[in-house]
Amino acid sequence: MAEPDDCVLLKQGAEARIYLSAYKDTPCILKERFPKKFRHPELDKQLTRSRIRAEVKALKTCATLGLKTPQVFASDLDKRTIHMEFFPFAITAKDYIINGNDEQITWISQEIGKYLAKMHSNKLVHGDLTTSNVLVYNEASEDDFSNTEELKIIFIDFGLSQHEASAEDKGVDLYVLERALLSTHSVADQIFPTILEAYKNEYKNCADAVRKFEEVRARGRKRTMVG
Repeated sequence: MAEPDDCVLLKQGAEARIYLSAYKDTPCILKERFPKKFRHPELDKQLTRSRIRAEVKALKTCATLGLKTPQVFASDLDKRTIHMEFFPFAITAKDYIINGNDEQITWISQEIGKYLAKMHSNKLVHGDLTTSNVLVYNEASEDDFSNTEELKIIFIDFGLSQHEASAEDKGVDLYVLERALLSTHSVADQIFPTILEAYKNEYKNCADAVRKFEEVRARGRKRTMVG
């Protein structure tokens, strides 16, 4: 698909393009899921529609739970697009961690753990949680990230989200996050234990999810050892 009119390409991933656009004169993010040539066209269409519906539903579910996510302005299954809220002064958790001190890293780790716990306790998993898919923003000051009391986090990119998730799904969600941290951050051994502690404190009935996480992690380590 050609670049939409009046849009600026911000990022292209394996599944979608992210544009800076406008919705009724309001700056927004336009997410376009482009066709995958290696799939049968009908299968690709069905899968794309399913993922768009799941993403829109996940964003709206998080909002009802009091979790900050981009507001959905519109979605179009035929055009394979979602128009959603743009946070122009937000930074990724990845950049925040790289440039942060110990106090800031502890804060964001706890916030990610609590956010994920709220999702999982309501049977919703993200599916692709990395520190590039978490934003940090300040409602009071556009460019000040020094005071954690003024900051909030936002989860984005729910294209692989699942609803009515099982304990296994939640365990995999935790494992994907841990692996993403290990591959991205030198302080991952400081971050993930703090995330998991906050997750357990917030999600009182998480025992099955944590047990599944430990099983998935053990299988992953076994595969790594075997090669």
